[in-house]
Amino acid sequence: MARKKTQAYTEEFRREAVKRAEKEGNTTASVARELGVSAQQIYNWRRQFNRLSDKQFNSLNGVDYTKKESEEISKLRREKAALEKEVDFLKKAAAYFANHQE
Repeated sequence: MARKKTQAYTEEFRREAVKRAEKEGNTTASVARELGVSAQQIYNWRRQFNRLSDKQFNSLNGVDYTKKESEEISKLRREKAALEKEVDFLKKAAAYFANHQE
């Protein structure tokens, strides 16, 4: 007996299917019908992506970090940018008051 040939979907297709199914007003079944896949397949993809998300590695400047580390790096970069703005402001204020103290 011949085996049924299964369709191989790209990761981008699977992620988009999961995103569409999670949008408000959409159901997994309706998205599955639209895309020609079973609803169970979308549930499986969702579970797979959720399970992998914590273990998945993200590349940042050529270095691999876990998702948690990447989020922390992004947070630290935002904090650094805010602090740099604050330092620039304080430098300008100090220069202003130094010139107008006389």
